Amino acid sequence: MTESLPGKAPRSRHVRPRPLLLLLLAVCYAVAALGGAAASDAGSTYRSLDRPSWASPSWLFGPVWTVLYATIAVSAWLVLRRRSLAETKVEVVVWSAQLALNLAWTPLFFGAGRYGIAFLDICLLLAAIATTMLLFRRRSPAAALLLVPYALWVLDAAALNFAIWQLNT
Repeated sequence: MTESLPGKAPRSRHVRPRPLLLLLLAVCYAVAALGGAAASDAGSTYRSLDRPSWASPSWLFGPVWTVLYATIAVSAWLVLRRRSLAETKVEVVVWSAQLALNLAWTPLFFGAGRYGIAFLDICLLLAAIATTMLLFRRRSPAAALLLVPYALWVLDAAALNFAIWQLNT
């Protein structure tokens, strides 16, 4: 059922506002924490690698990822907040897959030093982000736009991953 007030758009019975947003933020920051725990020595590892001259400084990654994980959560929230899980099953699966690929990259790159496999993972991650953006765009253009900085940062990270792989093998 829907309810509406004069001058207001009808509200869907599937509205899950703040609790859903908090859950999505918790999931995204849990991924960040797990990735961070898997590579607790990431900063010194990164500084010890041969890197291209255009590589970002290690101190930049924490602040950027903090913002990006929030945008990943808010993006999903914009798509899910007014729809049932049945209506958004494909979007949830693809969004979850990109988050899982995101989580896998840090232990592969920093924990295991498997730069080639990490590059494969980040390429799959880019494809999953692009697919997520396309699916989200149908439901909420704003949700898709929120993922643009994430996609660009991961694209830069993929180029850096490839360069480090080439310079350190």
